[in-house]
Amino acid sequence: MKEEISVGIVGCGYWGPNLVRNFKSLANCKVRAVCDASEARLQHMKTLYHDVKGVTDFNHLLNGVGVDAVAIATPVKDHYPIAKASLLAGKHTLIEKPMASSSAECEELIELARSQGLVLMVGHTFLYSEPVRMVREIVHRGDIGDIRYINSQRLNLGLFQKDINVAWDLAPHDISIILHILGELPEQVNCQGNASITEGIEDVTNMSLRFKNQRFATIQSSWLEPRKVRQMTIVGTRRMIVYDDLEPREKIRIYDVRVERPPHYDTFAEFHYSYHYGDSYIPHVKQEEPLKAQCQHFLDCIRTGQRPLSSGDHGLELVRILEASSKSLASAGTPVNLSDLEANRPVANLDRGLGVKPGERNIA
Repeated sequence: MKEEISVGIVGCGYWGPNLVRNFKSLANCKVRAVCDASEARLQHMKTLYHDVKGVTDFNHLLNGVGVDAVAIATPVKDHYPIAKASLLAGKHTLIEKPMASSSAECEELIELARSQGLVLMVGHTFLYSEPVRMVREIVHRGDIGDIRYINSQRLNLGLFQKDINVAWDLAPHDISIILHILGELPEQVNCQGNASITEGIEDVTNMSLRFKNQRFATIQSSWLEPRKVRQMTIVGTRRMIVYDDLEPREKIRIYDVRVERPPHYDTFAEFHYSYHYGDSYIPHVKQEEPLKAQCQHFLDCIRTGQRPLSSGDHGLELVRILEASSKSLASAGTPVNLSDLEANRPVANLDRGLGVKPGERNIA
């Protein structure tokens, strides 16, 4: 692979311009073109970046401007067809979350990337943030003991989506963080919600993930809150962590507090919970834009062939959880076992007629 990597960005709405800005800030990376259906959006990007070509024809982006890689920041319904075309054209591909509209689509993209020997990566941006990296390190060192539960809130007023509900829009951030911290998939998912503004599209949801060993996580997502909230609490047997992404500096606070059940007692009068109240402390967190780290990681994976931290397989796992949440929503919150969903899922229609031998690098 040549030292300089040329990137094309598809979608210049809400998130695409952030991708352009971050890729342009990286050494040995050239943002060659942006693609969008809106001429007005392309003209706006042109005023910001005079050296970036604007195109409305996606096929021209793939075949006419000389890009090595494509980053996709379009509505979710378009992720699969655009990513498939990108991979078939031999381009390394980064897809914003969630990876696709179904697990079958995710599986096809993974298989296609593997057969072509291409990097397929999903934009689980918070996995590249220093606070999440630090929280995971603290948990894996055993500093807070065994995790009892995780509670996450991601709330704000809007932005309302037309093709996905709030769980598919906001919860992927929290799900990806929780899976990254725990290092395992949930066994059961249940979800309840309500569609207050647009019929059939829930704007507030409460999702629960049940893991092995009685570990439990709850995720509250809303487009109908007057306050913007981005907070996660991790409760351990020894200590507790509060991660507040909106705090400018004190994003992580560790509380030396816990509740202990007495080991044995003979009568109800002898039964007393033990409450431990200790100090709290705030570790220093390095300030770095997670999206910049994500874009750099994408380029590094292209150059080295390493497996991305947020690979296509990770994107598939997350979409399966979202599918389970949708099934639970449709049945008034009935719990859904992921194993049952997997057993009843039809085999994906994988496009194997590519005329290319499977690549040796397992980097999807």
